[in-house]
Amino acid sequence: MEKKEKKLIDTCPVRKSLDIIGGKWKLLIIGQFFGADMLRYGDLKKLIPEISEKMLNQELKFLLKVNILSKKVYHEIPLRVEYSLTDLGRQVIPFIGMLADLGNKLEELEGDKVKV
Repeated sequence: MEKKEKKLIDTCPVRKSLDIIGGKWKLLIIGQFFGADMLRYGDLKKLIPEISEKMLNQELKFLLKVNILSKKVYHEIPLRVEYSLTDLGRQVIPFIGMLADLGNKLEELEGDKVKV
């Protein structure tokens, strides 16, 4: 049996990065950790009120699976869970800052030239 050749798109590092941190919510969740060592689930829900609980749970599980976030569970009553960025997750923060800067520049131009 022949081994299938990988398509160029399957080996593209940009595609891999977008597969992991792309989408509507992942960058917003990661960005909430800017300046915060850890956040609890309730903190994230308050910081991103438009995300549903189901979607927040789903995205947190995915970010844990791909080693962007880590989770610490305290076996107390009530149960306490804290999320924090891993070393890999902290590498994403500068890119979020650059996207924010670009968004601010685009917003300044919006009235003159750019219609999004």
